[in-house]
Amino acid sequence: MIIELGFFSLVFALMVALFLFVLPMIGSMYAQSSLIRFARPAALVLFVLVLGSFLALVYGFLTDDFTVRYIYMHSNSRLPDPLKVSAVWGAHEGSMLLWILMLTMWTAAVAIFSRRLPDVAVARVLSVMGFITSGFIAFAVFTSNPFERVLPYFPVDGNELNPLLQDFGLIVHPPMLYMGYVGFSVAFAFAIAALLSGELDSTWARWSRPWTTAAWAFLTVGIALGSWWAYYELGWGGWWFWDPVENASFMPWLAGTALIHSLAVSEKRGTFKTWTVFLALATFSLSLLGAFLVRSGVITSVHSFAQDPVRGLYLLIFLGIVVSASLLLFIFRGGVVKSTGNFEAPLSREFMLLSNNILLCLALLVVFLGTLFPLFMEAFADQSVSVGPPFYNLVFPIVMAPLLILMAIGPLLHWKKYSAGKLIKQLRWIFLIVIILAIGFYALYIPNETKAVWIGLLLSFWVISGLLYDIMDKAKNSRSLVTGLRKLKPSFWGMQLAHLGIAVSTIGIMMVTFFSEETLVRLKPDESFRMGQYEFTFRGIRNLEGPNYLATRGIFEVTDGHENFALFPEKRQYLASRQVMTEAAIDPALMRDVYISLGEPLDNQAWSVRIYVKSFVRWIWLGAIFMALGGFLAISDKRYRLKARRKEALAAA
Repeated sequence: MIIELGFFSLVFALMVALFLFVLPMIGSMYAQSSLIRFARPAALVLFVLVLGSFLALVYGFLTDDFTVRYIYMHSNSRLPDPLKVSAVWGAHEGSMLLWILMLTMWTAAVAIFSRRLPDVAVARVLSVMGFITSGFIAFAVFTSNPFERVLPYFPVDGNELNPLLQDFGLIVHPPMLYMGYVGFSVAFAFAIAALLSGELDSTWARWSRPWTTAAWAFLTVGIALGSWWAYYELGWGGWWFWDPVENASFMPWLAGTALIHSLAVSEKRGTFKTWTVFLALATFSLSLLGAFLVRSGVITSVHSFAQDPVRGLYLLIFLGIVVSASLLLFIFRGGVVKSTGNFEAPLSREFMLLSNNILLCLALLVVFLGTLFPLFMEAFADQSVSVGPPFYNLVFPIVMAPLLILMAIGPLLHWKKYSAGKLIKQLRWIFLIVIILAIGFYALYIPNETKAVWIGLLLSFWVISGLLYDIMDKAKNSRSLVTGLRKLKPSFWGMQLAHLGIAVSTIGIMMVTFFSEETLVRLKPDESFRMGQYEFTFRGIRNLEGPNYLATRGIFEVTDGHENFALFPEKRQYLASRQVMTEAAIDPALMRDVYISLGEPLDNQAWSVRIYVKSFVRWIWLGAIFMALGGFLAISDKRYRLKARRKEALAAA
């Protein structure tokens, strides 16, 4: 009964979403106040209905209702309860329901936290959100129904959740990633509403900016969690492989980063308005493209959800409708969105942010072409082409290097124009800080001479030096340094923390790429192997029984002359599926990870063992944490609490 209620709740949600799309839009076009006021309560009802549907599916998993095909296919009575909950989104149908839940959550958030916006503007935004939501709910109801029964004959137990997904990473990674993905729909809806109204002033940018920044921060967390999960779960010691599905989330992140910076210029100077609208449309369109790539079966990836051409065709059609309709609206209505400010000098913050956008879009183009070029070649030339890490590792740094250079200079400049002499004087101090940081880093950690890594490290130190100087410069005019630091706004601290995150992640990427060690060895019990400063002693294996698997656990003692620790990698055989999975053992530290992956058994009780020492790999995710915290800190700024003057609000309507 609960399962049927969940399905009917989803069907009712589709009806409400269609009403939310049609009625408020008609109300905004013909000034019908009753239809305009319908938008907010409809958005809240929509969220409640989808939440009820989602909880019904969760209930089915927790109660082992194997009369439901989706639960039978992706759960098992022996699966621990936390994993049963995460199994709800462990495959295509349930993950699409989670996507819809996140989408309606953002819709409800706009309805709740937009009380100071004009009702007519909110009606347009929520109408667009209703259109997007109705498309995805229809997709779930007609092609991806997670509530389908297998009656009257049903199994007594389920197949099992994919062993690769039986991990804490499944609990946290998809929700965060989807929060970012669908969060960009708010910026998209604001852009469509602005095109329809013909009004796009600084107030519009101020409304859109916190929503965009929040979505970007969630997506940053989601990407970082995915990288971390792949690093330890796949058992091969990597952190990013330029996999097409990884790229599918990276592309909207790059576009969203450009959009955040473009919104800053539109808010402060009234420029970039047309470009800002285009970026808002493109960012969410790339999110939809990511959904298509993951769920259509057009790419082969360990991260893919579905291999169903019918579902892929639906998503392709929906993607085409959204992209073509938004682009047509942009073409015909973009002319009414005119910038009010102008460039006064090339040496200005506007020009630096323009350069920032150009470089980010070039980086996006590199990833876009590398991801889709093989698909185009296979579809139109019937040729199989592979674009792998060598391409990205060669081209991507060429684009990112000048971006890091500008990252330290841009915040120093003022709007409109800036003195070249003053900038040169400031850069001298930054160079000095760079030299101090480089010498200190070299003294603490002395790697081999490698030009590429030192270029990356110096660029990272350059960013850190620039933000340190900028903080001190902006705080120096107060009575004391502490007072000056307290007066700096949360948006300023958020920007600096996000830039620090970029620098920290870059250091981690360079160090783990060039100064990590890896080896594959054959070890017998009580046999030792030395790699660098570490000595690894294999003490044998132990058989264990988990809740739904049998494990062979390796026992390793590790010493570097100063510290001793033990690592316990495992090979697990899951009882229902009989699949065998590798669980790596990792000793994490700020400066390195020691990583052991148990291979296959050999003769004479020997085992193949893969050992890694990963330098500074934790800095990659530490930088992502800084970036996300910077985003959340920025949206706490008082000026984003929408206390706009009434005449500004009326003008935007």
